[in-house]
Amino acid sequence: MTYDFYCPKGKTALLISGGVDSAVAVHLMCERGIKPHLYYIKIGMEGEDSSCTAEEDIELSQAIAHRYGLPLDVIDLQQEYWDKVVGYIIDRVKKGLTPNSDVMCNKLVKFGAFEEKVGKEYDYIVTGHYARTGLDADGQLWMYAGIDPVKDQTDFLAQLDSFQISKSIFPLGGLPKQEVRHIAEEQHLPCAHRKDSQGICFLGKINYNQFIAQFLGEKEGNIIDIATQEVLGQHKGYWFHTIGQRKGLRLGGGPWFVVSKDIEKNIIYVTRGYDATLQYGDNFHLADFHILTSNPYNKDGEHAIRFKIRHTERPIPGILSFTPQGWHIRSSQPIQGIAPGQFGVIYDADGYRCIGSGEISVQK
Repeated sequence: MTYDFYCPKGKTALLISGGVDSAVAVHLMCERGIKPHLYYIKIGMEGEDSSCTAEEDIELSQAIAHRYGLPLDVIDLQQEYWDKVVGYIIDRVKKGLTPNSDVMCNKLVKFGAFEEKVGKEYDYIVTGHYARTGLDADGQLWMYAGIDPVKDQTDFLAQLDSFQISKSIFPLGGLPKQEVRHIAEEQHLPCAHRKDSQGICFLGKINYNQFIAQFLGEKEGNIIDIATQEVLGQHKGYWFHTIGQRKGLRLGGGPWFVVSKDIEKNIIYVTRGYDATLQYGDNFHLADFHILTSNPYNKDGEHAIRFKIRHTERPIPGILSFTPQGWHIRSSQPIQGIAPGQFGVIYDADGYRCIGSGEISVQK
């Protein structure tokens, strides 16, 4: 059976990870008669205590390469990841923001540094992301949401530029995850039952807070009930906490949620209960609104859209408008945990075509 996806002909590279998604992407490309050159990108931190699963990843990637008779090279982009992505994480956390490393890894490493080092030799780059690309009636190439609403990864790709999108092929965007697993089982791929990766890969066995502490240390501060101004406990630094966070506060009588931070005074403000008004907001601004293909919205009036502010949720209906502070989104429903630094990702009114994204900067 042949699965349909936008797949122009040309010299092709494929980024393989050792997981089921990229392995099935290999199968689907070969089924199309295209034999890509496989590349495994190494970004994990060195050292036994912080090792990623790179050794196992590479072994499984080699098995896939052998199975389909394809060349495989390992590309070391650890320094590029450290300089660009880790630097971005620490900078944002220090400012009290909530960074998204996956977004920046895609933009700066998988579709950035790889392009500079190797990808420039190829016409197209294939990945196992759950997204789609296609031409509209005017011949413009757009990125569209994957059909699986839980696995859709356009929010992680919404900072790519038009050149990066033009070189991208996403074989899995038209498939639900369960079908991808089924293909892997049917083809007896060695990674068919391998679990999906979770968290930030390069950290390996290191806890995220331990990683942040290496750069910013610890500094005790108060946790304060924003309603009563009562000091409920202490934390080890505002940089370990994000808006909307519940776990890790070590407070009794909860649930408690982080609703704001005073960066200068190192104070975390919390509120209690699931339905507290302070947990929710219905509008925010986007800084440096980034367009993928072209901007269908003018700066006058209001525009019906859908949007995401985090992964694994369906796009929410909203209204996009332009203000002196930049692009502004007003939601049709209250949203829990709007955190500055996260990316707001914009889709058309049907939630189908991805327009672009910007960093959440202001809440009103």
